Amino acid sequence: MEKSNKKDYDPKFVERAEEARLVRKIVAIAISVIAFIVVTSAIAGYFYINSALKPVNEEDHSKINVTIPIGSSIRGIAQILEENGIIKDATVFRYYVKFKNESGFQAGDYELSPSMEFREIIAHLKTGKVLKEPEFTIIIPEGKHLEEIATIISKKTNYTEKEIIAKLDNKKYVESLIEKYPSILSDDVFNKNIRHPLEGYLFPATYEFYEENPKLEEIIESMIAKTESVVSEYLDQVKEKNLSVHEFLTIASLIEEEATEKTDRENIASVFYNRLKKNMPLQTDPTVLYSLGKHQVGISYEDLEVDSPYNTYKHVGLPPGPIASPGEVSMAAALNPAEGNYLYFYSRPNGETIFTATLNEHNKIKNMYKHEWDEYRKSF
Repeated sequence: MEKSNKKDYDPKFVERAEEARLVRKIVAIAISVIAFIVVTSAIAGYFYINSALKPVNEEDHSKINVTIPIGSSIRGIAQILEENGIIKDATVFRYYVKFKNESGFQAGDYELSPSMEFREIIAHLKTGKVLKEPEFTIIIPEGKHLEEIATIISKKTNYTEKEIIAKLDNKKYVESLIEKYPSILSDDVFNKNIRHPLEGYLFPATYEFYEENPKLEEIIESMIAKTESVVSEYLDQVKEKNLSVHEFLTIASLIEEEATEKTDRENIASVFYNRLKKNMPLQTDPTVLYSLGKHQVGISYEDLEVDSPYNTYKHVGLPPGPIASPGEVSMAAALNPAEGNYLYFYSRPNGETIFTATLNEHNKIKNMYKHEWDEYRKSF
């Protein structure tokens, strides 16, 4: 017969075993509760932050006047935005700004909307009307090439043209801008045939600066931010036309360079799209001049032979990238071309542009007004 274990009959041992089981049960329950709280908190936190990153009300496009005082910190700006119902949570906004490494916010009076995303709010806060007199102003006219813009910046600052262009062409710097402004900038700017990655991305506008010697990055990024602010209004239309932002700005730049004050830009856009559909070369003179690096009136037959991917007489389709900085009027025309079958246009020195559907008609117009350009060139 098997001997009995004395412990089985020891009341104290049984009591201790029961206590141990109870303790283990309590510990297991406590761990489960803690784990549940941690997971639940993490999920709740995720949904809260995700919600706070979105607009307060996507359907509310009303304008709210918001004043950012001079000397406001990011914390102060975020608090003002929350108090005015522009963002949901000031802390989330502050961490977003820090994560995106945003800077260059300006004091001023702004019109903001509860429907705005963070990137739009940030873009506006860099371009508003400031409450004090600027130290200096930089004016970038429509249709300027990047090298011309570098000259304009150089004349207003202590930076040389060489320094400015070197910064604008610096691959690591441009890559950092792509991360910062992904809605407009992409690796398309690194096409091997592109002369300057940021050509066409420096928006033509008036820029006021309130430091005597701002960083070059601040000057450049105020122009990139302005481009983002303007282009963001057209992104849905760009997508509808199956264009990338890079292609959109390229077409807009061609329209800008061909246009005059009197020109119907929508008809110019129509000619370009009609030619692209028919796989015809665009044959636009400004691309030849850009290929040559020249600024002149008219081109010669010799100029047309320049071997460059930008030469739209030699290459079918769009050039590798924009050839200048287009204004908003040209951007709008690029997305709203006129309806019609025009394939040619001829610009007269007086600013009038004549559109035709056939080469025969175009040549007749060209011969009719050729003498005007001969006289015009003599005046230079």
